[in-house]
Amino acid sequence: MFARQSTRFLFPRTTTVITRVRLYSSAAPSYEHILTSTPKPGVGLITLNRPKALNALSSPLFKEVNDALSKYDESKDIGAIIITGSEKAFAAGADIKEMAPLTFASAYSNNFIAPWSHLANSIRKPVIAAVSGFALGGGCELALMCDIIYCTASATFGQPEIKLGVIPGAGGSQRLTAAVGKSKAMELILTGKNFSGKEAGEWGVAAKVVDGGKEELLEEAVKTAETIAGYSRVATVAAKEVVNKSQDLGVREGVEYERRLFHGLFGSQDQKIGMTAFAEKKKPQWSHE
Repeated sequence: MFARQSTRFLFPRTTTVITRVRLYSSAAPSYEHILTSTPKPGVGLITLNRPKALNALSSPLFKEVNDALSKYDESKDIGAIIITGSEKAFAAGADIKEMAPLTFASAYSNNFIAPWSHLANSIRKPVIAAVSGFALGGGCELALMCDIIYCTASATFGQPEIKLGVIPGAGGSQRLTAAVGKSKAMELILTGKNFSGKEAGEWGVAAKVVDGGKEELLEEAVKTAETIAGYSRVATVAAKEVVNKSQDLGVREGVEYERRLFHGLFGSQDQKIGMTAFAEKKKPQWSHE
């Protein structure tokens, strides 16, 4: 959950990267630490925007991220969400300046970083992480909370908390283990070693590795998000739910849970629309109900 220890690393000079996808954006709410836009119909984009801090994660930033996520999740016009950063950093970690003074009592009594799990616990629509540059500590954990990870081959992932005398605190030990297995996760967390975007693809952490920069990465993420947003909202929410349940349940219980949601979808209008359109060889016009 933490960035590298050097404050020089956390606060170097850098510039904000504007990608070609920005050209499609429409007017959006104004935030201090993030940017929001709709690069394509049905697609909500959240861009972490603390360039001087390499997008280091802080409580004020997460408050804005959670607000934007909730607005997109509640919007009838949005079917999929993307979270991204800059060319140089998705998020280089948590803001050490915020955390260094904390005591056990203050962290525990205030349930520090619990709101960071809003994405994983409360957002029902599919979320794609588009990772370029550093995704360390909390940045890696934020990416792992998303449903799909796309990254550049040169992206840098890692859980280096051990180097600061602590451990991952926003789900890194659990989600990384689920992605790469116990032995590899144990090695990464105990040594604090980083791994590349190329390795993330090879190990199953990332669904797609893009040869290119942030622009190509975001175009691929938007393309996939637009595809997802083109399907029934009812079905995509259900599909996300059953896949996530596979991480919590045994195979038998998971299959039974899946079957119950499958049966339930026969009560939706979109099931009738989709199957009728298929039989008539037409494109379905989803009602999202």
